[in-house]
Parts: sequence; structure tokens; C-alpha cells
Amino acid sequence: MKILAVCGFGVGSSMLLKMTAEKAVKELDINAEVENTDLSTAQATPADLYLTSAELKTELVHSVNAPVYSVKKFMDKEEVKQCLMDFRTKSNQND
Repeated sequence: MKILAVCGFGVGSSMLLKMTAEKAVKELDINAEVENTDLSTAQATPADLYLTSAELKTELVHSVNAPVYSVKKFMDKEEVKQCLMDFRTKSNQND
């Protein structure tokens, strides 16, 4: 599975979100590659799941073909774990 952590410039906050997502993925024993990127690159990069801020979710959701979850606190591992568990539950329902 490929997860993209997305922020406006692909440097600061997306890197924090990537690091948090990597910890959450490990704890949930999910086989995933987590990358961070900027909004315009994310719009052109296929992934299974996108994590971003509420402000960028609106733009991103209309330009990608995978679920987009907004995260309020990029360093909150429990919030990111909840997004991942919700994604996994919905993915399993669609199988």
C-alpha cells in the first residue's frame, strides 16, 4: 500500500505527518510505503490513501481516485491510527 502525506510545499508539515504515519503503520502492522509531497505532485501521483490537512483536503479529493483523510494534529499518532483503521475497514468492506 502507498500512503502520501501532503502539505502545500511538501517539506515541513508533510514530513511530520509522514513520520507519524510511519509509526502508526508499524504499530498497526500494515505493509505500507509512506511518502511526503506537495499538493500539486500529490494530485498527479497515484496512491492508495492520502493524508493531509482539512484545508487541502477539498482540493485534493477532487483530483485523486483514492480516499483522502484530513488530520488535525500531524504529530498525533492516535489520530493517524484512527484514519488508517477507518481506511482499512472501508477497504475490507469493498472487497
